[in-house]
Parts: sequence; C-alpha cells; structure tokens
Amino acid sequence: TFSFLLVFVVMILFHPALSMYFNTLSSTESLSISNNRTLLSPGNVFELGFFRTNSRWYLGMWYKELSEKTYVWVANRDNPLANAIGTLKISGNNLVVLDHSNKSVWSTNLTRENERSPVVAELLANGNFVMRDSSGFLWQSFDYPTDTLLPEMKLGYDLKTGLNRFLISWRSLDDPSSGNFSYSLEKRELPEFYLYKGDFRVHRSGPWNGIAFSGIPEDQQLSYMVYNFTENRDEAAYTFRMTNSSIYSKLTINSEGRFQRLTWTPSSGAWNVFWSSPVNPECDLYMICGPYAYCDLNTSPSCNCIQGFNPGDVQQWDLRDWTSGCIRRTRLRCSGDGFTRMKNMKLPETTMAIVDRSIGMKECKKRCLSDCNCTAFANADVRNGGTGCAIWTAQLDDVRNYGADGQDLYVRLAAADLVKRRNANGKIIS
Repeated sequence: TFSFLLVFVVMILFHPALSMYFNTLSSTESLSISNNRTLLSPGNVFELGFFRTNSRWYLGMWYKELSEKTYVWVANRDNPLANAIGTLKISGNNLVVLDHSNKSVWSTNLTRENERSPVVAELLANGNFVMRDSSGFLWQSFDYPTDTLLPEMKLGYDLKTGLNRFLISWRSLDDPSSGNFSYSLEKRELPEFYLYKGDFRVHRSGPWNGIAFSGIPEDQQLSYMVYNFTENRDEAAYTFRMTNSSIYSKLTINSEGRFQRLTWTPSSGAWNVFWSSPVNPECDLYMICGPYAYCDLNTSPSCNCIQGFNPGDVQQWDLRDWTSGCIRRTRLRCSGDGFTRMKNMKLPETTMAIVDRSIGMKECKKRCLSDCNCTAFANADVRNGGTGCAIWTAQLDDVRNYGADGQDLYVRLAAADLVKRRNANGKIIS
C-alpha cells in the first residue's frame, strides 16, 4: 500500500499531464492545449490555462470552483489561436503564446537588464499572474486587465512609469476581443473615471470623496470590503480588498456597456449585481441636463436649473431636450455674491477644479469669493465632518441629486438670486 501511494504521489508531482495543481511554470515547462495542463492558484480560487469560445482558443484565467464559468483575464484577446494547437512557455526573458507554426501571438515583450537569474511564471493566490526572478516581479497581469477588476488590482495610473490600467469590455458574450466600451481614469487635480463608448463619454464616476466616488454612492455600502483611492506623486489609482474571503466580488464592464459590481456568495451560487452604472438613463447618462442644471429622479421633469439659473433654450426645455442647460439669471459682480447650498449632490465635472487639501470649508468659501472666476466649492473629502477644499472655476457640468447620498455643493450666486421668492400660490420658488 505504501509503495502504491509513493508511486501515485511521484506521478502527480512530476508527470506534466497530471501536474495541474502547480501554480508555477519554469523555463523548462510549458502549458499547451494538447497536454491540458493548467496553473492553479494557492487556495484553489483561480485557474489559468487555455479555453475555447466562438471556435477560437485563448490563454486566460477563470474562477476554479464556481458552477458558472467566469473569466477574469485574457492574454491574447485580440489575437486568438485559430485551432487547438497552442503553447505557453518562457522564451528567453519573456512569456509567450505560440501558435501551430511556433509564431508568437502574445508576449510580455520585456527587455531584461540582468539575465543571470532564472525566470519563473507564477499564479498568485489573488489571481495575479506574474513573471519573476530573484529580484522580484518583472511583469504582472494585474497591470494589464481586460474587462475585470479583482480585489487588490489597481485601476488608474502608475505615475512613475506612465502605465495606465483601464478596462475594455468583451465584444460580445462569447467573444473576448476588445469591445466598444472602456472604463478609465482621467488625470486632474480631482481625478475621476469615465465610461466610454468608443470616444463618446457615457457616464462619469464623480470624484473620490474619501469614502466612494460621488457618482457611485452605492459602492460604499458593502461591509465586507475596504475601498481605497491613492493619489500621490507615484500613482493615482483605485483598489479594493475583501475582508471576508468566502465572498467573491469583482468590477466588470460588460459588452452592453454597463459597469457593474458583482458578488458571489456560497449560499447564492450565482453572481449578484450589487450596482450597475448607468442604471437610470434619466440621470446617469453623461451631461444629460447640460451646464448649470442638475438631474433629480424625484422631480418631473428630471432636469432642473440650479437656483439662480433659467433654461438656456426654453423651447428645447419644453420639448424635454435639456442639453443646452441653463444660464445665470443675474450676472456675478465679484463682490457681494453668496452661495446656495445643494445637498446630496454628485459633484460637477472636475476638469477645471482646483484642490487644496490643507484648508477647511471656511477658508474654502473665502478663497472662492476672492476669485472672480470661482463658480462653486465643496469639501474634497467628506470623512471626519469634511476636510479639504475643491473649487470650480468654470461652468458646472453633469450634476445630479441623490435622495440620501452625495455631498454638499455650494454654488455661487449674485445677491439678488439668493433671496427666496413666492409665486401667486404662495409656493417658494428660486
């Protein structure tokens, strides 16, 4: 019995066709479609190997033990293998995928300065597929996401190298090639993410307020996650991690253009959509109400002029075309102006925003009043009662109201427009 067990263990450890539970690949090994070998992460959460869809073959990664096959990364998404002949191996200093004629269809495309230590590929427990030597990581799949952001992955910029990590949807449910939709970070003093269809902006996340993005307030409500947006001289990037390892969660941009958070719990046995953007075309679509207007699902129509502003084109407004937005009722005089407080708002687009994280709201208000170009201000961070100062120096675009989320926005008005008026029925109007 002992001899039989010993032979069985040796076969599992050293036979290439059976060693599918290894998580490393040396320079003398390979994965191929024919040998059916895969790499399995420690903890058995992720598996990496070749898969077929739509009569094409790809190197990719998926959740190992879920009943629903869910892919989270694809290497050669835009250069698939045409038949069941393909190999992943370490060639020189790079990972490469070779086709039936030994032509490279995908490569890490690195140039190593120090070639003395051997290279090893490894699938880590968090789903990061890395190539490393004795000095550390030389390449990692986390830097080149496809349509999915996993816990501990970063979405945004590595400012030291200029690398921008962004998501691109699959073309269709069974075609992992680059689709029409992307999700990427715009670098500015208050960075924010945009959902694109081609070059057209579809949805804006709003800036990070210390807890969540002001345009995606639903994402702060999951107690089993920790969220973080890091902004310093080295990087501007978003990431999240799980505090409960039995729950899987991911951010995905699907082929229909929806940016979603999906969670999988052992009890459900399925992916549950926790939130999706855009979900309400009336308010989620980028710039649907035009400048100096805000969207509110609880009003009819949903687009409203900010206090002190009137529709820029009344006829278009009456026809429910709000793209022209609103214009100021009374011109600012630069002295004697004040502010109207708008509660529970998605902050305006931050293209022209100026940020000073060292001052509070009182100083922020003074600074806005002292700048004749200032149109609004808000806290840069809502934690601990609010800290930091964000000032807008141009028109206010893509603003939205939420029932219980969002944050306070202070919009600059002429003194005459700060006075509340009543209509013939005694109702207070702006």
